Amino acid sequence: MEKLKINGSRLMDRIMSLAEISPIEGGGNCRLALTDDDKAGRDLVVTWMKDLGMEISIDVVGNIVGTWNVGSGSPVMTGSHIDTVRTGGKYDGNYGVLAGLEVIETLQQSGIKPSRPLAVGVFTDEEGARFAPDMLGSLVYVGGLSVEDALDIRAIDGPRLGDELNRIGYAGNTPCPQQAPHAFVELHIEQGPLLEANGIRIGAVTGVQGISWQELTITGQSNHAGTTPMRLRKDPVVVAAEVAKFLHDLAIRYGGDQVCTVGKIDVHPNLINVVAAKVTMTLDVRNTDESLLQAAEKEIASFIVEIANREKVITSVRTLARFEPVKFDQRVIDIVHHHATDQGNSVQMMPSGAGHDAQMLARVCPTAMIFTQSKDGLSHNPAEYTSPEDLEAGANILLHTMLTLTSTEFA
Repeated sequence: MEKLKINGSRLMDRIMSLAEISPIEGGGNCRLALTDDDKAGRDLVVTWMKDLGMEISIDVVGNIVGTWNVGSGSPVMTGSHIDTVRTGGKYDGNYGVLAGLEVIETLQQSGIKPSRPLAVGVFTDEEGARFAPDMLGSLVYVGGLSVEDALDIRAIDGPRLGDELNRIGYAGNTPCPQQAPHAFVELHIEQGPLLEANGIRIGAVTGVQGISWQELTITGQSNHAGTTPMRLRKDPVVVAAEVAKFLHDLAIRYGGDQVCTVGKIDVHPNLINVVAAKVTMTLDVRNTDESLLQAAEKEIASFIVEIANREKVITSVRTLARFEPVKFDQRVIDIVHHHATDQGNSVQMMPSGAGHDAQMLARVCPTAMIFTQSKDGLSHNPAEYTSPEDLEAGANILLHTMLTLTSTEFA
């Protein structure tokens, strides 16, 4: 049992086969949630699940769960997502799903039947790139967002989530929230530079940063760029620039795990010789400490009021997503760490800077994550890359972690 290993070539074949759907320039993928490309990816993964004799369940928000029905009791679950951002890579999310299938195929071929069922989840709209908030499917799965509210969410390109589920044939009938798994462990690329920079192969993930997503709309007055004196302008672009700089400076001042990002800015009418009428921008603020995250939010809100008054513009703020920091189950973290070191890997205990489906599952069952290196820290980028050797190492840790979680050692 201790020498049991997954088939790295077979794992890579599945990763590359999925990447053939919706390829983009530079080697990445654009597979936004509930598009035709997402349907094609889902269809392929479901086919692989059926090939392994897994029972397929699709719930009311399109989450897919494939279960290998061995043993008894609630399943030990792994999984992630296969939707991407518009400029995504091959590995983000996809690796965790396909490594789960590889674990099951390895056990089946070895004649090993765990004492509990094993399940692999494919969660809807993890990225939040088409429907906000991110981790939408797993949030509904655990009861953190009502089915009705989720189905009524509008995509950035207009359609309603429920209508898109019906259109692509993934509006299932399994109700949510679903029964909690016995335990959940998610395998994922780090999506950051720390493991590579520190020369460490594996991250044993201790939790996930809290996330605050807001949309700030700044309304000024459109006017002629040549004839309007500076003192008489109501320029929303000036406010947007000041807010972006304030967020950057706040993150530097707080230090530690504080990060702030302005990722999207829309200017109207967006003409060279016109003082803008309106700016809409996103604010992404994260910290592993809830009290510091709240303090940052309060400072940002006060600054927006101050700068809006000075520049004589009107502002409104809409919350897109708000999740408190999550701490994973120490028992599962220790199991991950044990198997990683036992297999000869260097290991670092670390929080996740990105949001993941595991943070939602942590609400209902013992949960942890496994990270592998991301070359140059790149993710949400077509150049995203993790070596086949590291991908195989992570999957072998997942294999033995899931087996331990099915055993009587983890009652």
